Parts: sequence; structure tokens; C-alpha cells
Amino acid sequence: MLTVETFSLYIMIASLAPLLGAFTLLFLFIFEKRIDLLENQKREIALERELQTALYNQLNQEIQPHFFFNTLNSILSLARLDRKTELIQSIETLSKLLKFKYQTNNTFITVDEELTYVNYYLEIQKIRFRDRLHYEISIDPDVYEAITIPFLIQTFIENAFKHSFEKYIGEAFLKTTIKKKGKAVHITVWNSSPDSREELPHVSGLGLENITKRLDLLFPTGQTSVQLINSDDGSSVLAIFPFVLKSEI
Repeated sequence: MLTVETFSLYIMIASLAPLLGAFTLLFLFIFEKRIDLLENQKREIALERELQTALYNQLNQEIQPHFFFNTLNSILSLARLDRKTELIQSIETLSKLLKFKYQTNNTFITVDEELTYVNYYLEIQKIRFRDRLHYEISIDPDVYEAITIPFLIQTFIENAFKHSFEKYIGEAFLKTTIKKKGKAVHITVWNSSPDSREELPHVSGLGLENITKRLDLLFPTGQTSVQLINSDDGSSVLAIFPFVLKSEI
């Protein structure tokens, strides 16, 4: 037979159990949020570290001495020919290119911002290669405000010059295609010359390895890939990553 004291204890336990359960759930919820916050902070730190690596590669490799000096020689030739309008435009473009490169320090930017820099670079290369170079950029309107990592398209295009156009004579054709397919962004940079790297179709080179790492860090739950392929009509590189608008971040 239950005593009054035992019955009272049972009543107290029954009353406190829901409260204890609620406090336990609240603690677990807060703990889970804290874990998510730490994971996000860890991913952001890793992204910033990889971005610094990309910036270092850009400043020390992509703006290579031969590119810089060839550009200056091209600009000097415009001065000697007294082509003042083109000379001024060339100097302004080179200034914008260098300014963008040194000021880019975000872990992600929009595709539109990336293309701004790409166009500066291509304008400079057009001065160097003149009528030999033909290029076009095709983009779905929906993709302009999608986020990407800095220097993704730029690295692909610079590799086309470094590993193809500067090693083979003749006309140079470059085509950049940016499309939204389902819930993913597909960026393809194709050029008309074979790539000189023997590791194809595997991803090779510090620049492409860095891109792969940063895409995985920026989109940890999404499908990302970078593929480098040689074909009979040239070579191309394809990057795939989730479609995420900047306004959704």
C-alpha cells in the first residue's frame, strides 16, 4: 500500500518529468546549433585560407612576367604608332585588371562580378594577340547573380592561354558558356588548341586543385566537380556547382 509520502513523490516526479524532458530537448537544440555554428565557422576559415592560396597563385603565377611584359610591349607599340585612343583604353583596362585582382578578398562573388574581371583580362589579351584571338561569352540571364568562387572562370581562361594559345601558332578561338541546368550551374571554357598537360582528363595544376577545394568548401552539401578534357577540336574545362543566388545567402 502506497504511503502519502511515496504517492507525493510519484506526483512530483510525474510533474517534473515533462519539464526535465523539455529542458533536455532545449539543451540538445542549443548544443546542435552550437555545433552547426562551429562547423560553419570552420568552413569559412578554410574557405578564407584557400582563397588566400588562390590570391597568392594569381599574384605570383597568373600575372606572370611574360604576360605583364608582353602586355607592356603591346601598349608601347600603340604609343609608337600614335594610336592614342587605343593606348589610353589599354592602360585603363590594365589598371582595372590589377585593381580588381588586389582588392578581391571575399570568399565568394557573383558570376557577374567574376565576368567583369574576365572581360578586363580578355581585352588585354586582345591587344597582345590582335586578330589571332577570337572569343565569345554566352550566359543564361538567370546565372548573373548566382554565387561562385573568385577566379574560377579567370583561372580556366588563363590556363587556355598558358597551356594552349601560347604554345601553338595559328588562330586562337575561345568560348565560355555559362548555363543553369536544373539546380546546378555549368561553366565550360573551350579553346581550339589541345592542352599541353599530359594528365588530362584528370584535374591537374595548382589552380584547378585550388578551385576544386574551394567549391567543395563553399558548397559542402552540393554536387561539385571540375573536369578537364582534350578532344579532336580542342580542349575544355567544365565546372559544376549548385545554383545559389546571392540574395539567398
